[in-house]
Amino acid sequence: MHLREKNAVITGANRGIGRAIVEKFAKEGACIWACARKYSEPFEKDMSKLSEQYGVWIRPVYFDLRIEKEINDGWKQIISEKKTIDILVNNAGIASGSLLTMTSMDTLKEVFEVNFFSQVRMIQVAARKMMRQKSGCIINMTSVGGMEHRPGYLAYGSSKAALIWVTRMAAKELGCYGIRVNGIAPAMVDTDMGHFRKETEMQKIIADTPLRRLIRPSEVADAAVFLASENASFITGEILRVDGGRV
Repeated sequence: MHLREKNAVITGANRGIGRAIVEKFAKEGACIWACARKYSEPFEKDMSKLSEQYGVWIRPVYFDLRIEKEINDGWKQIISEKKTIDILVNNAGIASGSLLTMTSMDTLKEVFEVNFFSQVRMIQVAARKMMRQKSGCIINMTSVGGMEHRPGYLAYGSSKAALIWVTRMAAKELGCYGIRVNGIAPAMVDTDMGHFRKETEMQKIIADTPLRRLIRPSEVADAAVFLASENASFITGEILRVDGGRV
């Protein structure tokens, strides 16, 4: 159990990659604050089931990443429990696809609010807590879209590129406190969010991938477990590509 006695904050925990990370972390012994945008009874039951199955506590926490006050209130709830915060997984995000000249400023602002500004806010609060502890691990869910330069992804790609820069910068700033900061950059994942593209585009991306398939959410979760564990104790400032060999 690579994450036994570790406490993790995971955003976007109710579906897709986030849900997979919650289950993998719980299986590895971590206790979890599972963060989602709004209350859901099925989500509460799902987290309760995972908690019982793996013998760890999992606490749902609700806040909208577009609203700074809600983020702050969510953190107050987490910090009030007076437990160590060993791991932050900045997973939540939104997708967007449109050409440069067709992307409105409102869309650009919304994508950056969720995919970048809120992520920075999450890092800031977690880092202050981890600095006092002299230990911690932060994992940001970036994307190969922040590294490649495909037409039609102005908002999404640039928001993820900015998050990659922050990941590497934060690793340099926080390393002296024993805090590691890394990113995971998946290609197209087999989730609802991953299927926002047109079918023809998806087939082209699969054809360009040497392993010829989409990524499973569990495979991204495995990468997160590795980066959060002592197996990655001397890895920081890295962006781990989980992309099936795309170049």
